[in-house]
Amino acid sequence: MKRLGVERYAKSKWKFSGLVAFAADREASGRKWSLTDQTQKVRMVEADPEVAEAFGLQEGAPVYERARLVKEGDSPTHTLTSYYRPEDVEGTPLVDPTPGPAGRGGGFAVLTLQGLEPHSMAETVYARMPTPDEAELLELPSGEPVMILQRRTFTRDGQLVEFARGVHAASRFAWSYTFEIPD
Repeated sequence: MKRLGVERYAKSKWKFSGLVAFAADREASGRKWSLTDQTQKVRMVEADPEVAEAFGLQEGAPVYERARLVKEGDSPTHTLTSYYRPEDVEGTPLVDPTPGPAGRGGGFAVLTLQGLEPHSMAETVYARMPTPDEAELLELPSGEPVMILQRRTFTRDGQLVEFARGVHAASRFAWSYTFEIPD
């Protein structure tokens, strides 16, 4: 699976075409996708140390957790768990547990309607061995590593509106990035 880098988050994809990031990846890979390729579990949880640090909250503060499992056919490809401040997403499709994206354009479109349009992101990607639960969920063969994606999504004024962690089967993805070189 080709995993687009910066291009997967293009506003033209989610704002105008209604595509979410995993669907953009599928299309770039020449593969079909459907709304049922993504399951999700939404719940209010206590912020762990990493989530609390990202949002500048106290550890244990309430946050919404939106955990998704993405599949291609019957095969799981990755997980993505996003965290949000309750005041940013309460009553929106982001806290609706219905399988599939959070409506046309997904979470970024929802945040935009809340006056929190995503403007910039910071991503970190690294490899590690999976936990036993991750290996089982992603149906990994013994010894296969995973790629971890950490994403922070900010508004134009620098407000963090989403912190996300993804776990990807390493043998099922290649990341591609195209961007302008800063001065």
